[in-house]
Amino acid sequence: MKLPWNRKNRPKREPPKSPPVELLTTAAMGWLLTALALAVAPQTSELPMWLTVLFAALVGWRGFLLFRDQALPPRWLLLIVALLAGAGVVIDYRTLFGRDAGVALLTAMTACKLLETRALRDGVVLVFLGYLLVMSNLLYSQEIPRVVYLLAVIIVMLTAQVLIHRQHTGLTALAPLRLTGRMVVLAVPVMLILFVLFPRIPGPLWGLPKDAYQGRTGLSDQMEPGTISELSLSDKVAFRVRFAGALPPPNQRYWRGPVLWHFDGRRWTRPEELLTPTPTPFSAEGAAVDYTVTLEPSNKSWLFALDLPARLPPRARMTPSFQLLRDQPVNEVYRYEMRSYPAYRTGELTAMERSRGLQLPLRGNPRARELAADWRQRDPRPEALVMSALTLFREQSFYYTLTPPLLGGEIVDDFLFRTRQGFCEHYANAFVFLMRAAGVPARVVPGYQGGEMNALGGYMIVRQSDAHAWAEVWLEGRGWVRVDPTGAVAPNRVQEGIYAALSDTGLLPFLARRGGDSEWLRQMAISWDTLNSVWNEWVLAYGPDRQKEFLWGLGFGPVDWGEMTVAMMVALSGFGVLYASWRWRRRLARDPVARAWQRFCARLARRGLARGATEGPLDFAGRVVTQRPELAESVGEIARLYAALRYGPVVPPMAVRRLQRLVQRFRV
Repeated sequence: MKLPWNRKNRPKREPPKSPPVELLTTAAMGWLLTALALAVAPQTSELPMWLTVLFAALVGWRGFLLFRDQALPPRWLLLIVALLAGAGVVIDYRTLFGRDAGVALLTAMTACKLLETRALRDGVVLVFLGYLLVMSNLLYSQEIPRVVYLLAVIIVMLTAQVLIHRQHTGLTALAPLRLTGRMVVLAVPVMLILFVLFPRIPGPLWGLPKDAYQGRTGLSDQMEPGTISELSLSDKVAFRVRFAGALPPPNQRYWRGPVLWHFDGRRWTRPEELLTPTPTPFSAEGAAVDYTVTLEPSNKSWLFALDLPARLPPRARMTPSFQLLRDQPVNEVYRYEMRSYPAYRTGELTAMERSRGLQLPLRGNPRARELAADWRQRDPRPEALVMSALTLFREQSFYYTLTPPLLGGEIVDDFLFRTRQGFCEHYANAFVFLMRAAGVPARVVPGYQGGEMNALGGYMIVRQSDAHAWAEVWLEGRGWVRVDPTGAVAPNRVQEGIYAALSDTGLLPFLARRGGDSEWLRQMAISWDTLNSVWNEWVLAYGPDRQKEFLWGLGFGPVDWGEMTVAMMVALSGFGVLYASWRWRRRLARDPVARAWQRFCARLARRGLARGATEGPLDFAGRVVTQRPELAESVGEIARLYAALRYGPVVPPMAVRRLQRLVQRFRV
């Protein structure tokens, strides 16, 4: 008897079964652990010590559980480790945002993810986390050794990914590595096409956090005693210069940086100036110098050029002080072409420039003011006042040193009348103060002076140790004139560089020294810089301007985004067709049955009997026999034998050789 329906006698439904979880094999997990450890290794110097130890411990723990075939730790323990790691990052960096904190958090969470990874899906997640760790390395360094190392890590990561997706296909130990190698080799042409032809835009595609540019040394827009001398202790490259013609003499190698006008009694600063869309007018005297600058990242917007710049790089402007400013900070290797005139005359002095050029604090440094007033009373001509200051530095007991004594509150008086020991910023500071106190408009110009030629690469290296500061005074009929008071104390500084001017050269960085038993090692480092220069010019500095210049050299002429996109798609399609035809030919070369059939069809096609693209072998043979009955026996036998060999269950070697002989004897 059928019972009436109600909730009590309703048939129970079984819960849906979850799909089976595919576990990672030992080999796949081992490759993955190795790849993640290699990806984090270069960043250990940037990570907190506790995080490096934690990552190593968790990787080692997961490897121990893997090879001992033991269970993963409970979820509550994983949650505690993750919370402690996140709290540690917040305590260390005071934030979870930014480059350093973000990379630290990514590293910590990747390590925690290892403790719950057992399925194929978890392995895929870890692979992509590993790629993010590899990319984060480039936020700290893009030098050649780091990039080569990361390429090796990518190969290991790809091998782990191949094993994860094909872990139950019976691959041998080295088969995934060989497959990865082939993938990388095939990706190289695609990479080159995209690198050369993908349309570039000025600046990065997205913004990076502010702390991504920390740790980059370079000139500041402020100067006080000690700023330049501290910078001179670094042998990092500031920029490289390739001259189109003859090398200018040492006394013309002044690389102009920010121009400082305002003095508060201790610090020189740069005021805001109106930018001009065209170079500030001046009268050139003599031949121009053409050159190309490859500037290292500085996170500053100013560019460097020889006095006096007469050309503006793309997306750059010039202040009335002849300072070049880019429209955005230089946070990548930046290459630009310049033209300068070593001999020149500038225009008339404006009222604003005169006011700024004579500005001094209302009080302070009374002895220096008194000295300047005495000079002016004896001879008020600006040229005579300049000579008086240079004579003071040249004939009195002044010394050029990287380790000057500390100065008191009246820094100019203290330097001129007590310590008399200083670096270039001390002399530039005192000279400009004396000139302004004497009524001569003057300003401070920090930058770089000199440089070292790399004979192997044919370019000049300007390092941070070449940082320098000099002065400019305004003289009637000549305009702004460069005066280097350091040259009055240490003339070798201008002619031969900082090493020749200092007695305490032991404080200089290794690459700024000359001679000695380690000179051969320094020359090797300079030779290595040649490779770095090529890398910078053709890879890191390959921006929109360099791209258009390169394509112009290849004969493309002026190109825009649309044309580059079309060229890129054509190149990628061409490579795809070439690769497909190569694979097809290799397949034919390995398949004697297909090769014999293709030869048979080609002979018939030459007599007007071409096989259709969708025509099977037996249908094709029937059509040939209809049109050429005398070929019925040979064509029918070849077609039947080919169909049996191609679509039959077994391919006996005797039958393959018979097909080859029949095709060889076949005549239309």
